Amino acid sequence: MSDDQRFFDFLKQRIGLDVASVGLAIIERAVRQRCLALNMHDNDHYWQRLISSPDEQQALIESVIVPETWFFRYPESFATLGRLARQRLAETGLHRTLRILSLPCSTGEEPYSIAMALFDAGLAGHQFRVEALDVSPLSVERAQSALYGKNSFRGQEIDFRERYFTPLNDGYQLAERVCEQVNFNVGNLLDPMLLSHHVPYDFVFCRNLLIYFDLNTQHQALDVLKRLTREDGVLFIGPAEGSLLNRLGMRSISAPQSFAFCHSQEPLPVARPLPAASTPPPKPLPRPVPPTTVRPFAPRAPAPVPVPPPAQPGTGAASALLAHIAALANEGKSTDARQACEQFLQQHGPHAQAFYWLGLLSDVEGQAAQAQSFYRKALYLEPQHSEALAHLAALLASQGDVAGAQRLQERAARHERSSHSERKQ
Repeated sequence: MSDDQRFFDFLKQRIGLDVASVGLAIIERAVRQRCLALNMHDNDHYWQRLISSPDEQQALIESVIVPETWFFRYPESFATLGRLARQRLAETGLHRTLRILSLPCSTGEEPYSIAMALFDAGLAGHQFRVEALDVSPLSVERAQSALYGKNSFRGQEIDFRERYFTPLNDGYQLAERVCEQVNFNVGNLLDPMLLSHHVPYDFVFCRNLLIYFDLNTQHQALDVLKRLTREDGVLFIGPAEGSLLNRLGMRSISAPQSFAFCHSQEPLPVARPLPAASTPPPKPLPRPVPPTTVRPFAPRAPAPVPVPPPAQPGTGAASALLAHIAALANEGKSTDARQACEQFLQQHGPHAQAFYWLGLLSDVEGQAAQAQSFYRKALYLEPQHSEALAHLAALLASQGDVAGAQRLQERAARHERSSHSERKQ
């Protein structure tokens, strides 16, 4: 066993992190940073500190969690949530408060987006309540402050900032009426007793987390999520996790680009017209942003790529068109993005990034076989294409091909380790 294996095992046990999914170098770097912070010269001394100090255990966990998130990420999910909430209230005459859970909630952008989306959908404050959990106390503390910088507001549609935020120094303070709707706590999804004394939730958000677990941990986490979701409730996940939920007994509600699943064998009728509301209907929200990179524990994609002008002949045309494809995909314009990919392939020939985008677009649309083919084409042209490796591994794992997924994860980990060694030289 390598000197670092004990740290890998610790993180696997505590937060479920499969080291192969993020690369050995990320964990090794975190351990090295903690050693430097504590003025320790070797891993053995640090290990003794780690196993004897709950505070240091949390510090190491914090060092591998990247709280990269923003408001209304995957915006169609929030639009769907608003429609479902209004529909449930209108059809059932529900007299109890709708209950929504967000985990991991990171620094609060997701649960606060849930609250704003429900306000925009016409719900009153007494009609819903949001619970938010994260394994990181530091992230929870930041969320409770409700003060955000410009990086939390991305994309073109940020008019909600004018309605719900007040400029403060170099940031924006969230309105008190939104903060009052959300209750934050520290919690771990891998705790089988998590919220065991709470009644199940109407809606649960747990997005882009399962793909960082191995298959056994995915089963364990999904058992908890299914328990926390009402029989008539809806679970919102990340784009790459749909195949896994299908295989483990949940079903898509057939709301495009929402990545929403239910317990029942029949999809919920989300497309039916809603009864007239006493308040104006919610303003249409932009389309979702597919993930483009893999990050530790709470995978959050980088900022959307700005839309460049159409590619012109000459130097830089290929790069400009690839950026345009990324922008279209980030805006949820799947058909346009596919057409741009085909245009790129016709003009510039086979290219790994173009095949990767076609794979991701197919993956999001649930076309697993087509997605797998495109990912493999990308890897044929660029064997260490990190995004294609990660998404193909997640797809294979969701289909039960654990060995195939592990080979890809190990391949990505070897590349990460090699790249890290080269950077040190």
